[in-house]
Amino acid sequence: MECNEYQRAALRTARDKDAPDEFIHLVLGLVGEAGEIAEKVKKLIRDEGADPARLDRDDITAELGDVLWYTAVLANFFDISLAEVAQRNVEKLADRQRRNVIGGSGDRR
Repeated sequence: MECNEYQRAALRTARDKDAPDEFIHLVLGLVGEAGEIAEKVKKLIRDEGADPARLDRDDITAELGDVLWYTAVLANFFDISLAEVAQRNVEKLADRQRRNVIGGSGDRR
């Protein structure tokens, strides 16, 4: 599935972007879903010795899907296509790699 095709499909299940407090709803939803992934990893560390092979693939796939849904809908809130988000991210990372600053911290490195 192409990024923009996914975004269009995700938007069929989204609230109207003019809904009251929709921006806050989307941001908190994204953070919450990312938190669910973090919670699964925390339990993996606690219970399974931090072995990623022990993660339930179906659970992680579902949670990643939820993160993707919120990302797609939040991008649309700002009239940004999911394909543009993906393309710009790949370009940013490639630029960092070329400049040998892929590691480290800071958004503008």
